[in-house]
Amino acid sequence: MISTTRLFPLALMLSLALLTFWLDHQVRVDEDAHPSLRRHDPDYLVDNFTTTTYTRDGKVETVLSAAKMVHYPDDDSTELTAPRVLQAKPAQPRYTARADRGKVSREGDEIFLYDHVVMVREAEEARPEARMSTSFLHILRDRNLVRSDREVLFEEPGRWLQGRGMEYFNATSELFLHADVHGSFESKK
Repeated sequence: MISTTRLFPLALMLSLALLTFWLDHQVRVDEDAHPSLRRHDPDYLVDNFTTTTYTRDGKVETVLSAAKMVHYPDDDSTELTAPRVLQAKPAQPRYTARADRGKVSREGDEIFLYDHVVMVREAEEARPEARMSTSFLHILRDRNLVRSDREVLFEEPGRWLQGRGMEYFNATSELFLHADVHGSFESKK
């Protein structure tokens, strides 16, 4: 027959193990329901924000600046007020894009610009300055791609194109308009 002196330590260990599992479960349930995780409150903000990305040989590749940057920890989103993006990759046309507001992806490789978006491609030897206007622009920095699913107006001296939906590949200077495309080209004299 088993004595109570032998059963007591076993019963105590079993009850402590059950208590541990119960407490662990309660902590995990409480973590998921914590009010700070349900709210969309910023954890930091920066005024007059500027960040610069460099190539391996130390040349400026991208400059992102904004009047204000706000980061939210619940969804790891970053919102920008009056953002400005300068893309200056070697052997590619430089362009600058600005807007009223924007967002940056978690990894920082995608930038979303909203409201009164204007992108200007600087003049090169064979090409004049070009200006693009839209209400939304999605910049994929690593892929040298700028796109929009909204109405876009593309202007160069003596010509303009307008359409809905656009992709611009900066490395090759190719512009694709997807729908409702119309424009005007003046003949060279």
